[in-house]
Amino acid sequence: MPPPPPLLAALALLAAAAARPGCEPASDPAGECRRPTVADSAACVDLQLSSCADAAYSQTAFPTLLEQRSREAVESSSEYILLSVLHHLLEGQCNPDLRLLGCAVLAPRCEGGRVRRPCRHVCEGLREACQPAFDAIDMAWPYFLDCARYFAREEEGCHDPLEKLRGDLEAEEALPSDLPPNFIRFAHHSYAQMVRVLKRTATRCAQVAKTYSIGRSFDGKDLLVIEFSGRPGQHELMEPEVKLIGNIHGNEVAGREMLIYLAQYLCSEYLLGNPRIQRLLNTTRIHLLPSMNPDGYEVAAAEGAGYNGWTSGRQNAQNLDLNRNFPDLTSEYYRLASVRGARSDHIPIPEHYWWGKVAPETKAIMKWMRTAPFVLSASLHGGDLVVSYPFDFSKHPLEEKMFSPTPDEKMFKLLARAYADVHPMMMDRSEDRCGGNFLKRGSIINGADWYSFTGGMSDFNYLHSNCFEITVELGCVKFPPEEALYGLWQHNKEPLLSFLEMVHRGIKGVVMDKFGKPVKNARILVKGIRHDITTAPDGDYWRLLPPGSHIVIAQAPGYSKVMKRVTIPLRMKRAGRVDFILQPLGTGPKKFLRELQRTAPASRDPLGRGGLQDEAAELEPPGARRQPTASGSKPWWWSYFTSLSPHRPRWLLKY
Repeated sequence: MPPPPPLLAALALLAAAAARPGCEPASDPAGECRRPTVADSAACVDLQLSSCADAAYSQTAFPTLLEQRSREAVESSSEYILLSVLHHLLEGQCNPDLRLLGCAVLAPRCEGGRVRRPCRHVCEGLREACQPAFDAIDMAWPYFLDCARYFAREEEGCHDPLEKLRGDLEAEEALPSDLPPNFIRFAHHSYAQMVRVLKRTATRCAQVAKTYSIGRSFDGKDLLVIEFSGRPGQHELMEPEVKLIGNIHGNEVAGREMLIYLAQYLCSEYLLGNPRIQRLLNTTRIHLLPSMNPDGYEVAAAEGAGYNGWTSGRQNAQNLDLNRNFPDLTSEYYRLASVRGARSDHIPIPEHYWWGKVAPETKAIMKWMRTAPFVLSASLHGGDLVVSYPFDFSKHPLEEKMFSPTPDEKMFKLLARAYADVHPMMMDRSEDRCGGNFLKRGSIINGADWYSFTGGMSDFNYLHSNCFEITVELGCVKFPPEEALYGLWQHNKEPLLSFLEMVHRGIKGVVMDKFGKPVKNARILVKGIRHDITTAPDGDYWRLLPPGSHIVIAQAPGYSKVMKRVTIPLRMKRAGRVDFILQPLGTGPKKFLRELQRTAPASRDPLGRGGLQDEAAELEPPGARRQPTASGSKPWWWSYFTSLSPHRPRWLLKY
């Protein structure tokens, strides 16, 4: 994929700047650039480099750590221009951290006539996190980010070049001391405010909550998750995992606020001894991602509630609609569904998907799905008042509206109704209200029967993993005024809790061998439902099922399959436990091969099994598709340098 025009122009500057690298790699036995150290005492001058304008300090000194003696010399250097294009080269990964780290070398911090080097541990942490992104585009780690050469230890008085990035989020807001313990501020939250609220909530309920980031947005904002469980940070055997995601479209902000409020509510009610909430958190691992698209939110928030356009801020910073950016597995499902014996679940990501533009936010979700055995999920949107469920893409592609059910249609309808049936506005009998056109359907609808589209997150969850995801449209106003937020919370609090509790419907259990050893990636089949789920690494599984009698089969390569009949009562609200003990097959090769073929139809699947736990290669950064294919060939970006200038920055090459 050729780089965008702004990147092409920047590459031209970079190639031209390579003519004056000020670095002779051959002079160092290791092939690296050798630099004299900057003087301890220096004349501090204002920092005027545009790419470093958001650094945590305002003064620098010359010569720099790379012996550049003026601002002009820095700006024309290949090192500085590389910093300006890394954002695009790495497709938003490690941004703005790497740029700020590079600024600390190209424009070192100067205070009181002394130069302070950046901290080595910060560099080492970033290198560990960001090296895979460089490997994905076959680029060497920049020599001027050599952690041992240009960075200092803490005892040497180093500084953290990322302190401002963290400090804006860690500064506490002064709250009145007389607030009740269950106080929630019903207001719109900026990104920094959201992060502070989530971290403060996790600190307050440290025994059951923690925050973590699943990645970065294109503009470098953490995609922050708050987790609630009896043992936060780890999966517990047979404890189901559920995720709620808001703000996939940046201008649809109600879901973002509902999840911020829900996090505070769960924490407060747990501490107050609410038995329902304590039971929920002690038996469920809940992950809340209030904002999947924080960059788009900034665009929408700049216009403000009441002034926001229907689409302003919808896309991410790359102008991508994140709910159209996932792999289209639904088309492949329709193809496989017509092939006898082929598996049509856990469909792998097709290689050609990576040839297109994949948002870092999309990739973060896909990687996140691989880290936990999610059972249930909801994506919160705005613009209407209805709950939709897969499939979102019509089984006849040219049909814009066509009922296109999954094999789990009954279960998806139960999940959708669990939300809609306790939402007071969705149950309002007036057809003139927001969402009134869905009233006769019970305020739920099959996604493709509403309107068909590809690349949606819900279809991807269902077809690529064990996770069932619905889409909830919270109201007709995408960016509601602040005074409407309390009412929205009152309407959605009970539906959110009801939906979370649905993760306990159906059956759960452990699949093990005769020695009690867990069997991971065993398949759980239900007769009459052509959609299997697989066991987690500990051998545990969860199968959402509607009430009724079901024949359930557990099987794995090398073992005989086991079949059980289970009956799920109509009002059963706790998953029934159904364990399986698999016996190894006989050693006869013919019997083994016959059983393997019978129990592993994935072997006949043209795409292979490709389950979440077996697809590490599939989720490599999109740049992985650009690796050299022949011995000695150069990476995809190298031709731009050679075509634009005879001077080649060879220190970017890994070989």
